[in-house]
Amino acid sequence: MVPQKSKLLLLSIGCQLGKIGVFPTDMEGGHSSELAEKPMTTISRHCFGDDSEESPFSISIIENMKEDYGLFVWPCSIVLAEYVWQQRLRFSGASVIELGAGTSLPGLVAAKVGANVTLTDASDRTEVLDNMKKVMGLTWGVWDASIFSLHPKVILGADVLYDTTAFDDLFATVTFLLQNSPGSVFITTYHNRSGHHLISFLMAKWGLKCLKLLDVFSFMPSDKASGLSGNIQLTEIVLNNGHTKYL
Repeated sequence: MVPQKSKLLLLSIGCQLGKIGVFPTDMEGGHSSELAEKPMTTISRHCFGDDSEESPFSISIIENMKEDYGLFVWPCSIVLAEYVWQQRLRFSGASVIELGAGTSLPGLVAAKVGANVTLTDASDRTEVLDNMKKVMGLTWGVWDASIFSLHPKVILGADVLYDTTAFDDLFATVTFLLQNSPGSVFITTYHNRSGHHLISFLMAKWGLKCLKLLDVFSFMPSDKASGLSGNIQLTEIVLNNGHTKYL
């Protein structure tokens, strides 16, 4: 188990995530001078908890907007990571998969609070996969051997509902994972660009149902909410046992 006061974040599976930009919180020089030489590269710092709470920590992530959108921490990722922190007792000891992880902030927070985390992104996006230390290539709608071994209690996905052409592949993958692990849940944050009715249609199509739907401003701390824009929502999705979709 990771020491509570550790300044260096480790995945609960035991892999050090040096390449993804998880550095000591009192970082000076060193990595900063190296990053300054790389155009469009920055470090963002994300804090969770305060001195009044048990074991507050921060995570620093390298972002590169020039290379790929998967190397940037998007608002939905910040929101989902905060939700994981607030629900940390629920995540402790749980098996968690993050879909379309990119810079992996929600998965990293889940790991920090004691979850056994597997980070995944599209298997053909090598620039994103190379940015992770412990990762599995998982392309939505593709059934290779690795997906059959996954039995997550929680599936995370931040801003994975952005490309309508990929929605069915995403929901096919989510449905399979939920069926493969009875009692599991898919928690996702998304910009409500086309209305929740589209998500509702996809849930009905794939035999899923909404367990919880939250406006992010209902639970985000004011200092973090002030930096958000757009209509961001969080939903928890589970199998609808009265309607089973067979893949």
